[in-house]
Amino acid sequence: MRQPSEEEIRALEAELEKLTVDDVLLQTVVTLLNLGARKAGLAEGTTADMPQVKQAIDAARALLPLLEPKHGEQLAPVRDALSRLQMAYVQKSGGEQPAPDAPQEPEDKGAGPAQSSGRLWVPGQ
Repeated sequence: MRQPSEEEIRALEAELEKLTVDDVLLQTVVTLLNLGARKAGLAEGTTADMPQVKQAIDAARALLPLLEPKHGEQLAPVRDALSRLQMAYVQKSGGEQPAPDAPQEPEDKGAGPAQSSGRLWVPGQ
């Protein structure tokens, strides 16, 4: 494996200087939703893996409140994609609860801004 040149390292460092935590959080949420859709079997040639879908939903839901204060209404397409993934999860899993040996969700520390405003539909709530 070749080592990067000094110029390549400087270019990478310059890109990292421009990158923000918000950028990474937003990209992570979008990636989780895209991966969740694939794991739900919504993409051609994919099969459903419902525990993976649930994990993607839970992770995206956990990260959205961190983005809400700064991005608010700009997150509408992301919230919509999350809602559609949640609907697919409920439809494909038959609305079943996780198996008893599955890890329990962390204690609810209160609804986030999207959920408490009624803009975010959450299965089972």
